[in-house]
Amino acid sequence: MTIQSVVVKSLRPSQIAVGMKLVKAKRKGLRAQEGKPQELVNFILENPLRVVAGPAQLFFIVDHHHLAHALLDEGFKTAPMEIMADLSTLPMAEFWKQMEAKGWLHPFDGKGRRKPNRAIPRKVKDLEDDPYRSLAGFVRLGGGFEKSQTPYAEFLWADFYRTRIALKLVKKEFAKALQRARQLAMSTDASALPGYMPLAVKQVAKKKHA
Repeated sequence: MTIQSVVVKSLRPSQIAVGMKLVKAKRKGLRAQEGKPQELVNFILENPLRVVAGPAQLFFIVDHHHLAHALLDEGFKTAPMEIMADLSTLPMAEFWKQMEAKGWLHPFDGKGRRKPNRAIPRKVKDLEDDPYRSLAGFVRLGGGFEKSQTPYAEFLWADFYRTRIALKLVKKEFAKALQRARQLAMSTDASALPGYMPLAVKQVAKKKHA
């Protein structure tokens, strides 16, 4: 894997939506380290944006869209990127086919609806908000399920919550929605989702960290 610097605003997304509450949380984390320059530098270097090199010297993010959005919002001009694959010699149509075949595309909008690949925005700043993606992200950060190598795993959790928790609750009373989401994460209904942890496993983990 090759790591090099990239102009953040030049990066192309490989999805349509992110969870804006998660972006705001990452922005807050970046600002909290402003008084500790070395810690901030170390954090950014330890979390390179994972990309695929595409045609026309474009780089497409395949992981860390939320961090890329936060860096852009906080005024960062450049960031480290890790090149996961080089598909730059392919014609654009074949490039999209390969991205989809490898599970590196998620053309679903902020309401979880499948859209054509052309609906993926050209700029990170134009990504839509999916409130359920934020909900899923905060459940994972709170230990509700494990991080998974399954592509776009947290969007699968977002879709799980989308059919079980009212959007009005997520938007107006996020804390209550999060509490409900954590409960659902322990249910057998969620057992087929990537990163699912049975209640017994969570109790053991909790005791280890007590």
